[in-house]
Amino acid sequence: MKTLEWTTIDKSGWGPGEWQTEPDKRQWQDAATGLACLAVRNESSGNWCGYVGLPPGHPLHGKDYGVVDVDVHGGLTFADTCAKVEDDPSRFICHLPEPGEPQKVWWFGFDCGHAWDFAPAYASRYRENPIFARRDDEVYRTLRYVERECVSLATQLAAQLKREATDG
Repeated sequence: MKTLEWTTIDKSGWGPGEWQTEPDKRQWQDAATGLACLAVRNESSGNWCGYVGLPPGHPLHGKDYGVVDVDVHGGLTFADTCAKVEDDPSRFICHLPEPGEPQKVWWFGFDCGHAWDFAPAYASRYRENPIFARRDDEVYRTLRYVERECVSLATQLAAQLKREATDG
């Protein structure tokens, strides 16, 4: 799988920060597990979401995120197939697989829009409202942070496959 990046969101009104130089979506393959990974920026809040795709045949493929025991930022908040890409792969929870790679993966995801996570689009859009003002204890979770969390999630999901194979 090729590493691909897209920059599609106008962040000019979000103020200065690392988000200004980051892309808005990145696709890659985790080297250790071979699993597809995505980092997708939430357009309305500006925070990142991370996803790992499981191929058909994985014991967790098609399962709800509530039954998966993993340690990832904020816990799992998403489980589903690819969103329809149509002609614009830049914004959706889906990947562009290489020939021979599975298209119908099952995505498990997490988001960085929890308490103490800084959302730059909210902060800029609602700067007059004190409830959205940046607090000293809020942290912007960077693309690098989300990539590390995705790799950790991929490792945990691959380990569950190995456990299933040895227990089964």
